[in-house]
Formats: sequence, C-alpha cells, structure tokens
Amino acid sequence: MPKTKAQRIVFSLLMAFAMVYGMELYNRALMAGGLKTELFAAPFADIVPLMVAVIVLETLVGGRIAHRLTFRLLDPTKVPALLVTVLIGAFTCWSMCPMMSLVATLAFKQPPAGELVATWIQTVAMNFPMALLWQLFVAGPGVRAVMRLLRRIPVLSD
Repeated sequence: MPKTKAQRIVFSLLMAFAMVYGMELYNRALMAGGLKTELFAAPFADIVPLMVAVIVLETLVGGRIAHRLTFRLLDPTKVPALLVTVLIGAFTCWSMCPMMSLVATLAFKQPPAGELVATWIQTVAMNFPMALLWQLFVAGPGVRAVMRLLRRIPVLSD
C-alpha cells in the first residue's frame, strides 16, 4: 500500500486507469454483444474524464467509506494485511460502482424521460459483479505489482 504522498498519487492514477479501462471495455463489449478486437482501443476515447471522476469520487467519498467500514470490521493489528487489502478493495467497489454507474448512465446512456433511476439501477446491477472481480483479481494485484516496481525510483521510495 502507498505510504508517501507521491506513492498515493501514482497509486490513484494507476488504479483509476486500470478500473476505468477494464470497466469501459466491459461495457463496450456488452453494448457490442461480445468482446471484439477493435474494442480494446475504444476505452481510450473517454479515459481522462472518467479517471478524473473516479479520482474525485474515490478521494471525497469512496475511499473514506471503504476505510471506515474496513476498520470498523477489522483490527489491522490482529488480521493479515491481505485481508485488510481485500476488504478495502471490496468496499471501494461497493461504494464507487453506484456512483460511477450514475456518471456512466448520465454521460453515455441518455435514458428516456422518467427512466433515469431504472437505467441507473440496471447499470449498477450489470457493473458491480465485474467491478468487484476486476478490482480483486486484476486491477488491484496488477497496480500493487507495478507499485512495487516503481518503489525503486527514488522519488517514489519509502
């Protein structure tokens, strides 16, 4: 886990990139009726504004909720660090998925009049299982592995 301010910034950027890319690819594959090779480049069209939304919402809301819930349930001195990491990731998805699904619903889906809530709920239901699995098994481990490599850079070392 990041310890310095520079590490936290890099971690946030990498995690936002990994989650936005994975979820955008997933949603585009859903809309296309399946994953196609040409879809792998498509998430880059919207990645910067979505990363900004993720970082702002995670900093102001999602991360705070995830840490509060995790440390309310666990005493980090009495459980393995991996359990703390997994729970923070799970609670981050639990709090971020509804918020980012609302962003995506408003930005990309243009629901008919009176259908915003229904479209948003359906988007959350479709996205949450993938977001949780992507976070716990791909993005989280991948970003932490990259962070271990980057700690060799003096400005990012502990």
